[in-house]
Amino acid sequence: MEKNKMQLRNWKDSGSYYTYKSHQIFYKEEGVGEPLILVHGFPTSSWDWSKIWNALAKKHRIYTIDMLGYGFSDKPTDFNYTIASQVDIWEAFLEEREVTSFHILAHDYGDTVVQEMLARLKENPEYGLDIKSVCFLNGGMFPETNFPTLTQKMLLTPFGFIFKHFMGRNTLAKNFKKIFGSDTLPSDQEIDDFWETIAYNSGKNVIPKLIKYLKERDTYKIRWREAIQYTDMPKRLIDGAVDPISGKHMAEFYKEIVPNADVVLLDAIGHYPQTEAPNEVLYYYNEFRKNIIS
Repeated sequence: MEKNKMQLRNWKDSGSYYTYKSHQIFYKEEGVGEPLILVHGFPTSSWDWSKIWNALAKKHRIYTIDMLGYGFSDKPTDFNYTIASQVDIWEAFLEEREVTSFHILAHDYGDTVVQEMLARLKENPEYGLDIKSVCFLNGGMFPETNFPTLTQKMLLTPFGFIFKHFMGRNTLAKNFKKIFGSDTLPSDQEIDDFWETIAYNSGKNVIPKLIKYLKERDTYKIRWREAIQYTDMPKRLIDGAVDPISGKHMAEFYKEIVPNADVVLLDAIGHYPQTEAPNEVLYYYNEFRKNIIS
C-alpha cells in the first residue's frame, strides 16, 4: 500500500509548474514521438492517467496538466471556472511548450474542454492549433444523455457551498462505487489517492464552482455538439458501457449524430476506463492511432 502512496508522491515530485495569470498550474511531460495531450475529468486530476502514462510515453511525447481548481494546481476561490477559461489555460501551456500540432486523449470534463477547442477550430480556421486526432473516454458530451449523480445535483443548488462541508473521502468512495463497473471497483488506496488530489490546496472550497460546467453544457449544447460533428480529424469514442452517467446510452447517441462514428464499447467497465481497464484502453487507443497512419 505504501508503494502506491509513493507513486502519487512521485507523480507530483516529477511534475513541474507554469504560471498562468499569477496562478500555478501543475503539469507533466515525458516520452518521445508525436505530441499527445491528456485532458482529465471532474473532480479528479491528471493522476487519472497514471496507469497508462508509461506505456503512452513509449510511443508519444505526452503532456498533461491539472486544470485550474484541480489536483496539484492552484484552486482560487475568486476565479470564474468556465470551460472556456480552462481552454485558455491549455492554450497558454501549449504555447509555452511550443506545441502547435498534437493528438488528444480526453475523459469526462476533459471531453467538454476538448469540445470547446474543436468549436474554436471550427469557427476560426486560423486557430493556430493543429489537432491531428481526438479520442474521447466516458463523458457527458451531450446533455440529452448525461445523468449526473445526486451529489453533483446537490452541488449545483444554491446550497452547494454548504453541502461541500459534508463531502469527504467516504462520499467519494460511495459515488465511485455507483459509477465504476462491479468487477473493477477502485481499491481503498485508489480512493485515498483520488481524494488526496481533490482535497489538496483546500479543493473542497472550489468544487461548487467547478461543477457549474454542467450548466454550461446546456447553454452551449448545440455549439459543442457541432464541434464534434463538423470537424474532420479522426475521432474515436472508447466508452465504459455500464457507466450510469455516460455509458452505452451516450455511445448510442454518439453513433446517431456523429458521421462515420468510431465507437468501442467496453462491456463491463464504468465511468473511468483508464483506471478500470487500462490495458483495454491502451489497446484500442493504439489501434485507433494505427488506423490513422494506415
